[in-house]
Amino acid sequence: MALKAEALIPGEARGRVCVLRAPISFWGGVDPRTGDVIDARHPDRGLNIAGVILGLPGTIGSSSASSVLLELVHAGRAPAALLVVEPDAVLLLGLIVAREMGWPRPPAIRCDAAALAGLHGRRIAIGRDGTITPLAEP
Repeated sequence: MALKAEALIPGEARGRVCVLRAPISFWGGVDPRTGDVIDARHPDRGLNIAGVILGLPGTIGSSSASSVLLELVHAGRAPAALLVVEPDAVLLLGLIVAREMGWPRPPAIRCDAAALAGLHGRRIAIGRDGTITPLAEP
């Protein structure tokens, strides 16, 4: 059954959802060259977010988060898409700048917390309008 969500930064993506277990600061929390979660206190330390549909239960603000996300896009190490409960304007600015630079960039979709939690580990497709469709397992 498809889930209608809000496309904050429209685009399409397919892949497996990985919902982080805690909010994260991209500045100092994610290596912009590799996509590895490097925050020593984060429960998902060591996880690589490159190419996954990344569920963010929250973010920890930093005005530099957008530059880290932009660096991930430029390095080809960005998530395939972002699923957020609450939009983070500073973080999403990195995707807007990537679009203006003409770089392929992931979409950002807003969905509620319960829906986000239920998507962890599942393969999904995201439509340009924000529709989230579960995919059959290979």
